[in-house]
Amino acid sequence: QVTGHKIDCTCDVETIDAFNNYKLFPRLNQLLESDYFRYYKVNLKKPCPFWNDNSHCGIRDCAVNPCPSEEVPDGIRAGSYKYSEAANNLAEECEEAKRLGAVDGSLSEETQQAVLQWTQHDDSSDSFCEADDISSPEAEYVDLLLNPERYTGYKGPDAWKIWNSIYEENCFKPQNVKRPLASGRADDEGHAFYKWLKGVCVEKRAFYKLISGLHASINIHLSARYLLQDTWSEKKWGPNVTEFQQRFDEVLTRGEGPRRLKNLYFLYLIELRALSKVLPFFERPTFQLYTGNPSQDMEMKSQLLEILHLAKSFPLHFDENSFFAGNPEEAAKLKEEFRLHFKNISKIMDCVGCFKCRLWGKLQTQGLGTALKILFSEKLIEKIPESGPSYGFQLTRQEIVALFNAFGRVSTSVRELENFRNLLGKMQ
Repeated sequence: QVTGHKIDCTCDVETIDAFNNYKLFPRLNQLLESDYFRYYKVNLKKPCPFWNDNSHCGIRDCAVNPCPSEEVPDGIRAGSYKYSEAANNLAEECEEAKRLGAVDGSLSEETQQAVLQWTQHDDSSDSFCEADDISSPEAEYVDLLLNPERYTGYKGPDAWKIWNSIYEENCFKPQNVKRPLASGRADDEGHAFYKWLKGVCVEKRAFYKLISGLHASINIHLSARYLLQDTWSEKKWGPNVTEFQQRFDEVLTRGEGPRRLKNLYFLYLIELRALSKVLPFFERPTFQLYTGNPSQDMEMKSQLLEILHLAKSFPLHFDENSFFAGNPEEAAKLKEEFRLHFKNISKIMDCVGCFKCRLWGKLQTQGLGTALKILFSEKLIEKIPESGPSYGFQLTRQEIVALFNAFGRVSTSVRELENFRNLLGKMQ
C-alpha cells in the first residue's frame, strides 16, 4: 500500500526501491562481510538504568556468542579504543602516535601532539548515543555474521515495555495523547495522535518518524528471518508472511502498517543523506580501514568510497536544511533536546532482555545516532583538511561499524519488502 507514496516532498518509494535493491544493497552487503565491519565490540552486561529488571530471555536463540579474542584480526584489537592510555603519557614514543593514527583515521598519523589533543576532546558534546566503554573488561567482540538479527521468540510484556518506554517517554509526546494501537488507547483510530503529530514542529515530527521507521525495520527483519522449523536435526529460517501481515497489513493494523513502512523509507533517506555528507572524512589519504591486512584494507577502502559516491549520486536526497532553521537560540535548545532524547533511547537498549535483540538494538541506535551526528556536523565536515588530523569532526571505529551496519539493516528491510510483495502477490 505504500507504492506511489511520496516520502518527503521530493522522493517516492519506487525511486528508493530501484536505487537500493539493484545498485546499493549488493555492494553494501559485500562490504559488511569484510573483517573491518563484521566485528563489533559491545558490552551486553550493562544493567538497565531505568528499572530493576534482571529477567533475561531464556530462549537459546536469544544468546550471543562472543568471539575469542584471538579470532579478531590484530589490527582491530589494537585499534578498538580511540584514546590509548599510552597516548596520555608525554614520554611515549612517536611511533605509538603513528600506530594509533594508522588504526583510526580520526587520529593524527604524524605527531604525538595530535594524539594528545584528541585525548582532551570531549566526545559527549556531539554524541547522540550513550556509547559503551569498550575498554571495560565486560566489553566483548561479536562477529555480526555469526549472530544475525532474526526472530528469537522474545516478545510479550517485556518487549512491549521497551518500545512503550521509547515512544511514551522519548518521542516528545504528551501522556494524554495515545499512540495508535497502543495499550489502553482511546478508540479513535489514532486521530488524536495524528492531529498532535501534525501540530508539532518538523524536528519533533521527524524524531517520531525515525523511531517508528527503526521499529518497522526491526519488525521486517524478524518477519523475514522467522524460525519456520525447529527439530532436533535442523533449524530452518525464512520469511513468515502471516507475521509480516500482522505487523503491516493495512486492514489488520487499522491503517497503521503503511504509515510504518513510509517511516521506514524516511529513515532510509536520512541515513543515506548522512552517508553522502560524510564522504570527505573517508576520502582523506590518511584514513584507513585498518585490520592489519594491507591489501584487504586498501580494497575495502576502495569499496567503501564507491558506496559513498553512489550514495551521493542519489538524485532525490532528503533536504535536512529545514531542521533547526528558526531562531538560533530556540534552534540550539531544540537540537540539544533532540540529542538528549535520542541518547536516552540508546540507554534503554541496555534494558532489552534478549541479548541478541540487545546487540542489534544497540548497534542500530548507535548507527542512527552517528548518522544524526554527521547531519548536524555539516560545517565541521566541510572544514576537514585533505591531509592531517580532523580536529573538528571525528568518528571512532565503533561509530563507523555501527553506521554502515545500521544502514545495512535498513537497506535489507527495503530489499525484503520486495520479497514480501512478491510472496503476497503469489497468494492472491
